[in-house]
Amino acid sequence: MNIIVNGATRGIGRETALLLAGKGNSVLVTGRNEKSLNELASVSVPGRLIPCRLDISRFDKHEKAFTDIIASSFESVDILINSAACLVTKDFSDFTAEEARKMMETNFIGVASVLRSLIPFMKKGSHIVNISSMGGFQGSVKYRGLSYYSASKAALSCLTECLALEFIEKGIAVNCLALGSVQTEMFEEAFPGLRAPVSVQEMGKFVADFSTGGGSLFNGKIIPVAFSNP
Repeated sequence: MNIIVNGATRGIGRETALLLAGKGNSVLVTGRNEKSLNELASVSVPGRLIPCRLDISRFDKHEKAFTDIIASSFESVDILINSAACLVTKDFSDFTAEEARKMMETNFIGVASVLRSLIPFMKKGSHIVNISSMGGFQGSVKYRGLSYYSASKAALSCLTECLALEFIEKGIAVNCLALGSVQTEMFEEAFPGLRAPVSVQEMGKFVADFSTGGGSLFNGKIIPVAFSNP
């Protein structure tokens, strides 16, 4: 299969990309850090890992290069996993406009822009998986300092439901995984000193398995994947 994983230079995105490529798939991986991307692409796996530097918060400046590399690499896209994310932790009143804008651009607007640019490459049976958070899951416990992050992830969840309806005639499934606590660098930044009950490897395997098998069983669903919160 031809797969794109946005935000693959660390954490769950990286682990997911490695697992999918390890099963013989061709996986285009994106991220801001070119060095990390090249290190990831150099890993020996049965499939292909194709690096593409992309700052999703400034997608308009990268769109042509992004779609060009996809057109030259794939005839079509079977799976798109949007795991890119930005997290700044501070009280709402302390946020600068730039910090707030960058988080919304990375976690929501940039993801929506990527989705829009990739629709021509997707076909019946394709599966879009958006990675959200329990922080953006309606009715879940909320935490101080995560106002913009949680709001951006809630917007991504709502977008999932809207696009599932729009794309149903195309046969493209769109789902969202609202993840709970996973021992990633981002989790450690948000909750210093806490230990998550789920490892990156465990969650990466779940995301990889769901992306390849869940599209035929789920559509328009916001699925909480959480052992604890946080």
